[in-house]
Amino acid sequence: DTYKGWLFKWTNYLKGYQRRWFVLSNGLLSYYRTQAEMAHTCRGTINLSTAHIDTEDSCNIVLSNGGRTYHLKANSEVERQRWVTALELAKAKAIRMRNNQSDDSGDEEPASQSDKSELHGPLKTLSSKLEDLSTCNELIAKHGAALQRSLSELENLRLPADSGEKIKAVNERATLFRITSNAMINACRDFLDLAESHSRKWQRLLQHEREQRIRLEETIEQLAKQHNSLERACRGAPAAARDVSVPAGSAQSAKGEASDEDEETEYFDAMEDAPAFITVTADPKHHRRSGSNLSGASEGHPEDWNLEDSVFESSNQSSYNESMGKDLLPRKRRRSRIPDKPNYSLNLWSIMKNCIGKELSKIPMPVNFNEPLSMLQRLTEDLEYHELLDKAVKCESSTEQMCFVAAFSVSSYSTTVHRTAKPFNPLLGETYELDRLEELGFRSLCEQVSHHPPAAAHHVYSRRGWTLWQDITISSKFRGKYLSIMPLGAIHLEFHSSGNHYVWRKVTSTVHNIIVGKLWIDQSGEIEIVNHKSKDKCQLKFTPYSYFSRDVPRKVTGVVSDADGQAHYVMSGTWDEKMECSKIVHSSHGSTSTEGKQKTVYQTLSPKVLWRKYPLPENAENMYFFSELALTLNEPEERVAPTDSRLRPDQRLMESGRWDEANVEKQRLEEKQRAVRRRREAEAVEALEEGKDYEGYIPLWFERKVDAITGELICVYKGGYWEAKDKQDWSVCPDIF
Repeated sequence: DTYKGWLFKWTNYLKGYQRRWFVLSNGLLSYYRTQAEMAHTCRGTINLSTAHIDTEDSCNIVLSNGGRTYHLKANSEVERQRWVTALELAKAKAIRMRNNQSDDSGDEEPASQSDKSELHGPLKTLSSKLEDLSTCNELIAKHGAALQRSLSELENLRLPADSGEKIKAVNERATLFRITSNAMINACRDFLDLAESHSRKWQRLLQHEREQRIRLEETIEQLAKQHNSLERACRGAPAAARDVSVPAGSAQSAKGEASDEDEETEYFDAMEDAPAFITVTADPKHHRRSGSNLSGASEGHPEDWNLEDSVFESSNQSSYNESMGKDLLPRKRRRSRIPDKPNYSLNLWSIMKNCIGKELSKIPMPVNFNEPLSMLQRLTEDLEYHELLDKAVKCESSTEQMCFVAAFSVSSYSTTVHRTAKPFNPLLGETYELDRLEELGFRSLCEQVSHHPPAAAHHVYSRRGWTLWQDITISSKFRGKYLSIMPLGAIHLEFHSSGNHYVWRKVTSTVHNIIVGKLWIDQSGEIEIVNHKSKDKCQLKFTPYSYFSRDVPRKVTGVVSDADGQAHYVMSGTWDEKMECSKIVHSSHGSTSTEGKQKTVYQTLSPKVLWRKYPLPENAENMYFFSELALTLNEPEERVAPTDSRLRPDQRLMESGRWDEANVEKQRLEEKQRAVRRRREAEAVEALEEGKDYEGYIPLWFERKVDAITGELICVYKGGYWEAKDKQDWSVCPDIF
């Protein structure tokens, strides 16, 4: 029933075959890195009942089940044969168990595979005996009818000469009837003996199942009670659970008795090279002043963290959006799904092996690696949680406002957690608009202003009181095992009423398991957000994933401080789920770290959720894991510019599931763009020979200027697009599609 041993398993092209511990039990083959891992971590399991077992050579075994395939290698041919025999036997047993499962068992199903096998074996034997009885019954009926006919003929005999033959025939029929009856009686005796011998075992099995069910019900009841108690504890102390311990005695009051405040006090380590936050929330009853607002939060007074009038509270209330949307029109009904992604296979290694070390934008890629959105549309996805900036407008304190800006900067990565596909590289001069001025209060415009290196300019205006612009260049390198995507360029955000001007840069995105394995994406690095008017700062650290780390995956931490360096808020959360903000009420120096640095401990009030990710739409896994906003970005719209990404034919064909046609169209567009570039290069050479200046490509709706804050040459919106749209005058737009 169980077979264990070491086998070599193929992992990837870089590591080849690796030694793994395999366990065959109950029709399942599982493997572990070490024998010790059997207690806690299974690396993979394959069901043999539906698996195909194949042998390539003297030592190799190939197991395949649907989309999962194991390439295994034994130390010797003898060892390989032992495993193959064990696997074949386990597969046959698993198939029998699957085919003989009874639907009449009701709720009392065996709890384990071993119990099932013990029950299904006797059931199969009994079934075979019943078939024997049925066969005997048919024979008895047949021979009985023949005997009746013979007896009737014997009675009608008149000639004594025929009596001998007829009597002989009657005797033969009687003999056959007797033999058949004896066989039936023996089969019945065997059936009864078998039923009696197994009745006690069945009773034990059923009793065991009843006991298991009772224990399971009791366990579920206990878990439900624990869940309720944890919910009550969380409501009393929302951030009481953190994965770092509090020093002994820190939860004791001056009189030696535990107080409510000390039990809920939250501590954070100061933001340094590797910040570690320790939190126990302070009781808001002791830090609350009725009727106050948050205007003085930057001064660090705990009584200003008011629970009713705070802008932070509005981040979880629909009334805020209702009040902000009174002057806006009802939202237009937009599409909520796109055609499902086709299941096309592709040999990734054959394409990638010659591309190591090259710039990603220079590698010819089929649409199989893409998603049906352009990079301009992906930039526009940063506005998914634009309401964070709408709420930031209402903040009276610049440090409060910084918290919302920080949450907004993190929220732009939430859509990338499952989005491992590559967006389309925009053509030079390609644009994308998202006009939601009447519905959501903002309108956005992107333009591809450079092709080598690829660069896009983005400008967003909101009638709710803010403007955002960025000039982003994407630098990406394929390293064989992973792909690094490094956005270069600053993001600017300015609030109209206060004049606060925030600047920050994006972190590095890394796509892992490019060649072999399941693709997954991670964000790592640091973001420094600076308010160039008040000099407030926020340092955010995106912790890279580590297999050996105890931290929560995709963790983001940070501290908001003023111009004097005094910390006011602690930011914590994950870039794929939510961000919280905690107001600092007291800071003190803690213990010295192993690196010799003295950490600062922050005592904070209860954290408030500033941002939480929206759930993905239904069937998102078959629609490229697009969010609700992403599903609408490529929706056809009228009156857009002829250079708009929605009109790009290869992207539209891919979205429709016609990938072969999309690949042909993609090659045509890229070749057309190369021809334009060659013509432009020839014009530059000709101008140089004539001693003239050649300006090169001039953006349509943006102009190049030196940024007064960063000193970089960036493209900023010069106006004219929305006026051209109103007039439907697109005469300046080139023919790029």
